[in-house]
Amino acid sequence: MLLQPLMDKLTQLHLPAFRKGIEEQITNPKYSDLSFDERLSILVDLELLQRDSSRLNRYLKKAHFHLDAALEDFDFSPMRGVDKHQVLELSHGGWITNKLNVIISGPTGAGKTFLSCALGHASCRNDFSVRYFRTPRFLQDLRLAHADGSYPKLLAALARFDLIIFDDWMRDALSLVQSQDLLDILDDRYGRSSTMVVTQIPIDAWHERIPDPTLADAILDRLVNNAYRLQLTGESQRRLRSSTLMSAT
Repeated sequence: MLLQPLMDKLTQLHLPAFRKGIEEQITNPKYSDLSFDERLSILVDLELLQRDSSRLNRYLKKAHFHLDAALEDFDFSPMRGVDKHQVLELSHGGWITNKLNVIISGPTGAGKTFLSCALGHASCRNDFSVRYFRTPRFLQDLRLAHADGSYPKLLAALARFDLIIFDDWMRDALSLVQSQDLLDILDDRYGRSSTMVVTQIPIDAWHERIPDPTLADAILDRLVNNAYRLQLTGESQRRLRSSTLMSAT
């Protein structure tokens, strides 16, 4: 019987969904009335779906998102202050294709992290590689990379991501070395890939958190001038959820 050698070859070719589909077609009589072309088309579609799913899972795993967020779960009520049409347009990923940036700002608890992770998830589904960082922890990683000599390797790895998300951007004032490091990263990415920053610090207050005015100008120039801006408003979503839970008990 030629079936087992065929199955073995499909395994060697790394076509697991194709193989599983053949097994299903052999055992399920509903396929018996289909033509060869129809059955082959089903098998190819199964393999493509499996590969798309596997690739998405790899992207999501490498992204290290803080939240498993989806735009379908985001509150677009007027009090949030964001344009739903603009956010949905950003979810299609054209801004990443065009190597542009996004700045999400707003008060604590406004949903900035949720929105950034939701847009990051959408970017992964659109076949873009994404990496999410909490900026304070990321700056610690940079310090360690300098200490152990892996800084150039880290820069090269970061440059390969289509999109990097920096949450808690400018939460703390930067040192001179941290400012230089961030400029290195933004300079590598400018015009080549996209960056998203998530912050509660207004853009016009960034300068005072960067010790060198020249570095401050350079960082803002590479990040702000080609960025879409999403300004969230309204009450803290954490406070609202806590109030709802307390009133329900």
